[in-house]
Amino acid sequence: MSVDVTFKIGGKAGQGMQVISYIMGKLFTRAGYHVFVNQDVMSRIRGGHNFSQIRIKHEPVYAPSQTVNVIIALDRESIDEHMPELIEGGVIIFDGERIDFKSDNPNFFSIPLERLAREHGKSKVMMNTVATGAAIALMGYELEELFQILEDRFRAKGREVVKNNISTAQAGYHYVQENFKGVCPCKVAPAPVPKKRRMLISGSEAIAIGAICSGLKFYAGYPMSPSTPIMEFIASKQEQYGIVVEQAEDEIAAINMVIGASFAGVRSMTATSGGGFCLMVEGLSLAGGTETPIVIVIGQRPGPATGLPTRTEQADLQFVLNAAHGEFPRAILAPGNAEQAFYLISKAFNLADKYQTPVIVMGDQFLQDSYFTVDELNLSKIHIDRGEWLSDEEVRALGPYQYKRYTVTETGISPRIFPGQEDAVLYADSDEHTEEGHITESAQVRINMVSKRMRKLEGMREEMDLPELYPEDGWKDLLVGWGSTYGPIKEVVDILRTEGVEIAMLHFREVYPLKVQETSNILKKASRICVIENNFTGQFARLLHSETGISATHKILKFDGRPFTPQFLLNTIRKKIL
Repeated sequence: MSVDVTFKIGGKAGQGMQVISYIMGKLFTRAGYHVFVNQDVMSRIRGGHNFSQIRIKHEPVYAPSQTVNVIIALDRESIDEHMPELIEGGVIIFDGERIDFKSDNPNFFSIPLERLAREHGKSKVMMNTVATGAAIALMGYELEELFQILEDRFRAKGREVVKNNISTAQAGYHYVQENFKGVCPCKVAPAPVPKKRRMLISGSEAIAIGAICSGLKFYAGYPMSPSTPIMEFIASKQEQYGIVVEQAEDEIAAINMVIGASFAGVRSMTATSGGGFCLMVEGLSLAGGTETPIVIVIGQRPGPATGLPTRTEQADLQFVLNAAHGEFPRAILAPGNAEQAFYLISKAFNLADKYQTPVIVMGDQFLQDSYFTVDELNLSKIHIDRGEWLSDEEVRALGPYQYKRYTVTETGISPRIFPGQEDAVLYADSDEHTEEGHITESAQVRINMVSKRMRKLEGMREEMDLPELYPEDGWKDLLVGWGSTYGPIKEVVDILRTEGVEIAMLHFREVYPLKVQETSNILKKASRICVIENNFTGQFARLLHSETGISATHKILKFDGRPFTPQFLLNTIRKKIL
């Protein structure tokens, strides 16, 4: 029997919802299941209504469910807010000694979470661990498998903390075993244990690990959700891998530091959100004009202005496509899950170094703050291409001081040297310049330099992968998406095809520059094209039309700060398209 179980843990900021979901996610990942964990938080340190949701399946899963099997309510608002999402026969766990909620339904089960936490863990803070033990009992799972997870999670806080967490988990577990009289629709039988241990990894962690594995040596950034976890993870590994991490005073300083480090010859990156990227655009243009490779990660969130700072959206695509003054080449990548994020950040570094231009990786809160089960991150697929560099011998062969930083070539790529190499001087500035790097106002030189830089687009276009077509055959209609919409769209395609609908997904994780002819050939085969995006204006549909001349016949747009769910997409498609 296939397993598809969802738990939702709701409460106020500071009550530990993320701890419960992370621990349960780790447990069932190690047990052989595929897990997806997503967060919904308000932009405040304490209070407000937040929730964390964990979905457990036999099959790979990249999207949240709109219905839940079990609600763990750490406050009354979680019951009121999420009870409509509960499946028939679902379970609610709550602390009846703290929450004024009565019901004759045996599946609405009161557990003295705070009292058990104080009795067995000496602190009400551990009520989330009591709830975790209770949830494991409801699922019919052995408690002992949880102990190692708790050991790993709390080891750094000392043996006493580990012991208290184990004790409180046992208290919640046994309380359910002894007192729960309902029937839980969330039993999870043992899964076949995979030959290799799977990982539970967030989108931000995947980006950070991919950058480290790709030779990152300098990171500068200013904290801004949802990209701060990238900086935090890299900072935690900087001594181990010889990386310099600088928390700059603002995003202007961050991008200029990154440009300087890259100019000096090391792989460098920054991460921000749309608001921070606004401050970076002058620096972005500087990198484009000086042909300095940089990688920028943009974690999208709703605007304008501060908008919804802890929610998700895909409304920065047109901004990123056109950001900064002047025309210069850039590449834009947009991973759909953690595994794609790991490999795409590596490709971003290679493209930036090879074509000596900015490369932007577009994530969003949904991608970066969610946790995914990943079978393997294959380091053998990571190769480092630093592009064209001249050795000391090659510089000497040119003749004393004959090196030209901006030599005009057919590809637009001029070989680089490190500042300070012998027998050469490296000139660079923000003005238009000659091949040597000297300031000029010559019309012909200007034409030559703009043309040289823009020729890089064609080389990058050749290196871009085609969008993923799933399945490749047996379809008439296309659901088109980019970035983090990958999981919901793929699941919808699977569901509709079991119903006999001839439909497929076309997902773009390498967004710009597009392979125009090949993309057009796929789109022309479709009877109907439905573009699915988390924005109001259909920004990717607009890009597709401008590049291929092909318009979407339908659009499904969502801009409430929440991600798509497969159920939402299914209902909308059936109502408006099928």
